[in-house]
Amino acid sequence: MSVNVNRSVSDQFYRYKMPRLIAKVEGKGNGIKTVIVNMVDVAKALNRPPTYPTKFFGCELGAQTQFDTKNDRYIVNGSHEANKLQDMLDGFIRKFVLCAECDNPETDLHVNPKKQTIGTSCKACGHRGMLDTRHKLCTFILKNPPESTESGSVSVKKEKEKKNRKKDKENGSGSSEAGNHDSIDAPEAVDRDDDDEDWAEETTEEAQRRRMEEISDHAKNLTLSDDLEKPLEERVNLFYNFVKQKKESGTIDGADKEILAEAERLDVKAMGPLILSELLFNENIRDQIKKYKRHFLRFCHNNKKAQKYLLGGFECVVKLHQVLLLPRVAIILKDLYDADLLEEDVIFAWAERVSKKYVSKELAKEIHAKAAPFVKWLKEAEEESEGSEEEEEEEDDENVEVVYSSSARELKVETVKPNMPEKEEEDIDIDAI
Repeated sequence: MSVNVNRSVSDQFYRYKMPRLIAKVEGKGNGIKTVIVNMVDVAKALNRPPTYPTKFFGCELGAQTQFDTKNDRYIVNGSHEANKLQDMLDGFIRKFVLCAECDNPETDLHVNPKKQTIGTSCKACGHRGMLDTRHKLCTFILKNPPESTESGSVSVKKEKEKKNRKKDKENGSGSSEAGNHDSIDAPEAVDRDDDDEDWAEETTEEAQRRRMEEISDHAKNLTLSDDLEKPLEERVNLFYNFVKQKKESGTIDGADKEILAEAERLDVKAMGPLILSELLFNENIRDQIKKYKRHFLRFCHNNKKAQKYLLGGFECVVKLHQVLLLPRVAIILKDLYDADLLEEDVIFAWAERVSKKYVSKELAKEIHAKAAPFVKWLKEAEEESEGSEEEEEEEDDENVEVVYSSSARELKVETVKPNMPEKEEEDIDIDAI
């Protein structure tokens, strides 16, 4: 049964139709999922890739999505009714399909990943506009621009080129028959002497190794999209095996950039510190924080979500080496804080709530109890710094100068008292002595 693309239009003779969504629930328990059986047909009627509405459902429902383009299976995790998804599809159509001017669905998307913009153009009224990129789906669209419009424009260009070539050939043959054949110049390639040029491919070991590296790089690019379509658990396992291989091969010390790039490729950057903690930390965690500081900073710098995962990994390490590390929780947290791997806000939020996500409730309470002195010290230090900042603001800026010391780790701002002018000798009355 078909329905109007714009369901706010009740006209039964409305020309823009689409099939009604068919949803099929599969699995039980944690593995339950909803397969949208006819997503390909629905997406075709909307002139959008089937991944877009599926991903839109995932964003709106807060659920993971899976795409199996070969078998035309588009899945949203969890149990969802077809009517609910159909109503949700209306929201997708309003935001990403209908023209803002004429409300017709004859629009194309124009994605510019460099400028991070998504434009729309309407074939019906000619209106051109820009989409609001604040929706989560827009980040997915920017990473996966529609192929149909690009391939269509390319095919149109090719057809135009073929037609132009045919016209040139016809014009060229006519003029050559009518004109003088001697006036045609020979190509430069015929005039040049190319006997000295070597057109053979290099067969040295270095050239073969270089070609193999190029092939492997291309293969990595080809597998990029396939890995991103895998579930989160599989992507985390891929990243875990990648870091483990670097550790076992002894190349992990200088592989911080490669590890970050792999995490970004698999879209698991925030969870990186959790995996790194499991693989790089043990009972000697204090020394290892200094050793692998650069690795963790690439993930945790200005990333509060990654810092929360780092605290989760820290709890797991304490669980594995409970006897040695539980009494030293406060010192280890201070080491993480001094290394700029944790911010005050993240530590305070973690201290307020005891979670059993990574360890048992009882152990989590013990860890928080051991961490309490450090958290208290951190709060007091923050209050003192706020008070001192207020006092400093009241002072005159002229009394502040930057002093650099070669032995110091960083620049220091010191308050310098202005030198009071000494009393001149002329002011002293000698007769009065």
